[in-house]
Amino acid sequence: MTVYTGGCQCGAIRFRVEGELSHSSICHCRMCQKAFGGYYAPLVSVRGADFEWTRGERKTFRSSNFVDRGFCGDCGTPLTYEAPDGIAIAAGAFDDPALLPPTIQYGIEGKLPFTDKLHELPGTRTEDDVETAPFISEIVSYQHPDHDTTEWPEERK
Repeated sequence: MTVYTGGCQCGAIRFRVEGELSHSSICHCRMCQKAFGGYYAPLVSVRGADFEWTRGERKTFRSSNFVDRGFCGDCGTPLTYEAPDGIAIAAGAFDDPALLPPTIQYGIEGKLPFTDKLHELPGTRTEDDVETAPFISEIVSYQHPDHDTTEWPEERK
């Protein structure tokens, strides 16, 4: 049985999923855009899998008469889309989102026209931008690591 873990950026909330996850999606509807603060919402259905919260409690916002949106009340990380047909977890909240590539797109009536060309934009690696943003070389991440921890936050030195 495959096990997936994940959580919010600050580590206050963690989850565990045991089972096969085969329904990953991107939703372009305006409600998902606003909920994620992005051009679309990448979501992974946990329907049919054994899902549990292992640390903390999410807060929710009722975004429609059928849907609750879960998020971390401490850092604001979007976590869930909760509808009558099941729960979907934000793909980026998984510790290894590369394991869950999207297989379908929803809400394409709200799709922003430039999203199909994002891969054509010039790109630069973070460390290559030190000349224009010198603080980058001194960044210390306070983000929770991409694995379970027994305690969080760890003592900062």
